[in-house]
Amino acid sequence: MPSLCRECFRQFDTTARCPVCGSPCVVSHPELFRLSIAHMDCDAFYASVEKRDNPDLMDKPVIIGGGRRGVVSTACYIARIRGVRSAMPMFQALRLCPDAIVIKPRMAVYAEVSRAIRDMMLALTPAVEPLSLDEAFLDLSGTERLHGAPAAVMLAQLIRRMRDELGLTGSVGLSHNKFLAKIASDLDKPHGFSVIGVRETGDFLRDRPVSLIWGVGQSTLNALNGSGIRSFSDLLRWDRADLTARFGSMGDRLWHLARGEDGRTVSPNAPVKSISNETTFLVDTLDPDLLDGHLWRLSEKVADRAKARGLAGRVVTLKLKRSDFSMISRRQALHEATQLTDTLYRTARGLLNHVPQGVAWRLIGVGLSDLEPEAGADRSGDLLDPQAARRAEAERASDLIRAKFGPDAILKGRALR
Repeated sequence: MPSLCRECFRQFDTTARCPVCGSPCVVSHPELFRLSIAHMDCDAFYASVEKRDNPDLMDKPVIIGGGRRGVVSTACYIARIRGVRSAMPMFQALRLCPDAIVIKPRMAVYAEVSRAIRDMMLALTPAVEPLSLDEAFLDLSGTERLHGAPAAVMLAQLIRRMRDELGLTGSVGLSHNKFLAKIASDLDKPHGFSVIGVRETGDFLRDRPVSLIWGVGQSTLNALNGSGIRSFSDLLRWDRADLTARFGSMGDRLWHLARGEDGRTVSPNAPVKSISNETTFLVDTLDPDLLDGHLWRLSEKVADRAKARGLAGRVVTLKLKRSDFSMISRRQALHEATQLTDTLYRTARGLLNHVPQGVAWRLIGVGLSDLEPEAGADRSGDLLDPQAARRAEAERASDLIRAKFGPDAILKGRALR
C-alpha cells in the first residue's frame, strides 16, 4: 500500500515506521498519491498562538473568549479533554475546567499569522479557498509536475513548514472533493493526516450521522431527525424528488452528499461576507453607560479585523438579545464604505438609540457587511460632522501606536466603562 513519512517525506510501501528515518508518523492509503483536494485546519489556532507566544502556558488549559456569560472562541486540547468546546457558554466551560486561563482574543495577531500560513499555501497552488483565519481548502490538481511530488507530499511539507517557521500545527484531510476533505481533516486531530478515497466513500459515509455535514445547524438537524433522517443510510433511502420537495434546494444537495458527491470547486476568490463581534453580559443590563462602553469595544474589534484583512463595509448592523433569548437587529447603510471604529460606533450608537428603551439586554453585537477592498474607504468624510476627518486622522495615528506598542498603548475613556 502506498505510504508516506510525514517527517522526511519519503514514499514507500506500508510499514509501521519509516524505513529511512524510523519515524512512526506515517500515512498509508491505496489512493494516497492520486487525490488532490485538501482541507487544512490549524489545531486550536487561537490557543496555539497564545501558547507559542507565552511558553509558560504550554502545559496549562487555555480558553480564548470573553467573560463568564460570554462564549468560548476556542480552547486548547488540554481544556478540550475536560469537555470544553467552541461556542460553549463560558460559565459552563469554567465549571468543567475551573483552572483554565482565559485570554481575550488578539485578532490582529491571529490575522497576521493567518496571512503567513496563506502565503505558504499559495506557494503550493493558486487554488486556495480560505474559510476562516485558521482553515482553507486547497486544490493541488496538476501541481505534481511543477513541484516534482504528489499532493500528499506537498501537504506534509506544508504542515512541517508551519511547525518549523511558525511554531504551529495543523491537520490535513485529503480526498476527491471538498465535502469529504473537510470531514477527513477532523478525523485525527491534532496533527492529523486523514484520507478518504473514491472507492471507500460509500462505506465510509453509510453509518455516520448527518450532523457531519458542514452547514447543517441545529434547526436543520432537528428537521432531518423529525423526518427520520439521522444517518447517511437514512438519506440514501429517500428519493431525490421527495428530498427536494421536503427540504427545497438543501434536499437536492443532501441527495448528492449522501452519495459522497460534491461538484463545488475550490474558489480562491470566495469573498468574506461580513465581520462581526458580540458579547454576552454577566448580568442582563439596561445601564446606558455600560452598553455604550461595550458598543465602543465591539466597534473597535470589528474595525481592527476589517483593517487586518484590508476590507471596508457599507452596512453596519446592531444585534441585541433579551433575557428570554428573543433577538432584534437593526441595519444602516452608509454613504461610503468604512473601516473606522469611530464611524462604526457612531452608526451603531444611533441604531441603539432607536431600539425599545427600558429593556434589559443579555447580549449586544456589532457587524459590518457589504464588504469591499479598503481602497477608497473613508475618503469623503461627513459634511454634517466637521470633526469627523480629525477623528479619523487621530484613529489612524492611534492604530500606528498600538501596532508598535501593543493594543493597550492607547485607550479611549469610553472603553473603560
